[in-house]
Amino acid sequence: MKNANIFCLCLENTLLKKVKDLNYVPVGLGVEKFSSEWLTDKDGENISKKNSFYGEYTFHYWLWKNHLDKISDDTWIGFCAYRRFWQNKNEKLEENFDFKNSVLNHIPDEWNNYDVILGDKISVEELKWMKVLKYGKMALIRNPYAIFKKKRNIRFHFDMFHGNGVLDKAINLLNEKDKNDFKQFVFNETSYNQGNMFICKSKNIIKNYYNTLFEWLEKCENVFGFDLQGYGNIRIYAFLAERFLPYWFNKYSNVKEWPIVFYDLRKLNEK
Repeated sequence: MKNANIFCLCLENTLLKKVKDLNYVPVGLGVEKFSSEWLTDKDGENISKKNSFYGEYTFHYWLWKNHLDKISDDTWIGFCAYRRFWQNKNEKLEENFDFKNSVLNHIPDEWNNYDVILGDKISVEELKWMKVLKYGKMALIRNPYAIFKKKRNIRFHFDMFHGNGVLDKAINLLNEKDKNDFKQFVFNETSYNQGNMFICKSKNIIKNYYNTLFEWLEKCENVFGFDLQGYGNIRIYAFLAERFLPYWFNKYSNVKEWPIVFYDLRKLNEK
């Protein structure tokens, strides 16, 4: 894609041709062995052994330490995954959309005045009562006002699915210039930009983000460690990063939101 490197994160070697047909950069993560046509998180300076806990951020770390400076300065740098993609246009898709013509294949002129593109937001307000009762009993004790939809903030949602009080402990480990602002963000916001996805036209902005994020997550490791059980806990560092990402980019850069389309690349051309 002209003036853009879009890294598509995958778990299966069989997706190589489909990723390349989209003109994206194939990135292989996880336990499978990938051919030399893939970028992975396993060579150079890396934290690939933490992939089960960090998710896609083991690749972000690898990119930061080994590859980011090799990308030309006039290039947009972005990320998608084999089941989550950026749309080509800022519009609602039809139910039976054409995948290849619907995913990003050029940099829109609408992005010219922005530094960073973030995915459209997901709301934490519309939780079904069955889920609240199943996962959120302790979270309700901490935030009883969450019986009302408008009081179901990011903090309450995180407590429900990733451990009561975990987010508070993590925030206390942040640097001083972000600690209070991020705390206000998770207390006041009822939605956040989804998927740990962004596209950015400034390598300096990306480097500053990585510096802050990985310094914080390393401190979090000393508290939460790696003896973790259950999906909501094992990938705790990826989930912390997912909440931090929209706060940080909105504070330090000029952001535009853009729609994300959900489509499993493994199903492409199966019909």
